[in-house]
Amino acid sequence: AIQAAPTVPAHSVSGAAAAVSVGGVSALLPAGASSQRMVGRAVACGYDAVGEVPLARWDVRASPSLPEPVASRVRHGGFVRGAQLADTAAFAVSPAEAAAMDPCQRLLLELGYAALHDDHMRRESLMGRDVGLYVGLMNTDFVAIVRSESVYAATGIQLSIASGRLAFALGTQGP
Repeated sequence: AIQAAPTVPAHSVSGAAAAVSVGGVSALLPAGASSQRMVGRAVACGYDAVGEVPLARWDVRASPSLPEPVASRVRHGGFVRGAQLADTAAFAVSPAEAAAMDPCQRLLLELGYAALHDDHMRRESLMGRDVGLYVGLMNTDFVAIVRSESVYAATGIQLSIASGRLAFALGTQGP
């Protein structure tokens, strides 16, 4: 999620002050919170988005050899519904490339674009501007799941590609 904040001074490497502004917001949390209002309510209520693994993901009962402390952790997680339904065609991603893309990258494209629109901006307004996109992702299991021979697998499973993919989709040039 990108949080709205006032413009604050930041220091560059050379010591000159630069303005940093964050304006657009988008979110998608486990259990379906998909708007700033829904996320705010979930946080205010202390909602726990961690639940048992959906049977469609994997059958946790199939591994009785795991010791109980490990087995109980394996049975729970935060799962975003519909991650495979991202509209990659809207970002000129072919079906073959989309099949080899980590769902995190697919969702990042949609949610990044939604944050841009939440700030009442359009792609054309970013062309040629110094706009930096900073993305934090970790611990993807998609590489073990996809087992793809596709030429797109190299970029589809690398987390380091995600911010560049979003920058390209939004037309940013970056600092």
